[in-house]
Amino acid sequence: MSIRHALLALLSEGPKYGLQLRQEFESRTGEVWPLNVGQVYTTLQRLERDGLVESEDAAGAGPQNVFTITSNGSDELDKWLRMPPDVVPPPRDELVIKVLVAMRVPGVDLPELLQAHRRHLVQVMQEYTRLKSEITEGEVEVSLVVDAELFRIEAIVRWLDTTDARLKRLPARTAGTTPAGTAPMSAPRVGRRIAGVRR
Repeated sequence: MSIRHALLALLSEGPKYGLQLRQEFESRTGEVWPLNVGQVYTTLQRLERDGLVESEDAAGAGPQNVFTITSNGSDELDKWLRMPPDVVPPPRDELVIKVLVAMRVPGVDLPELLQAHRRHLVQVMQEYTRLKSEITEGEVEVSLVVDAELFRIEAIVRWLDTTDARLKRLPARTAGTTPAGTAPMSAPRVGRRIAGVRR
């Protein structure tokens, strides 16, 4: 999450002081990502150093110091808003790594491991679905965040289902070894093939 650019977006509406920016950021994002006020002032100081914002008091970022976005800051904000999400290479997903290394751990029941994670994620989805039913029409920010989480978790569950089905089609494996017929590629080869994908 780019706090730097979120603050620039808020300042694009007009001059604001640090505490106001913190309160508006939390309000606009449905209070899902609380900000430490010190983090806000530190970010503002860096933005000012980089010439993206300017303040009334050049001596420091005090509570009543008002900040204004510069033309360079507006250009930076526009560039960030239009920049596609960085999906190449794949992010370091803990669950994916966990499943990949579990394939070699002696005694691990992979189908059971996948189902354990699936049960947890389905339970989380149910909680988000319940929360969604309680959101009022005016709580657009919260609704968008909940939808994003539901779609994200649904994608993970689908990956677990696909992984489970793929592994079940493979011949039986010896504990602690790679499933038969799945000789591992070297890491560089895998990395090069993934890095060649452009989304």
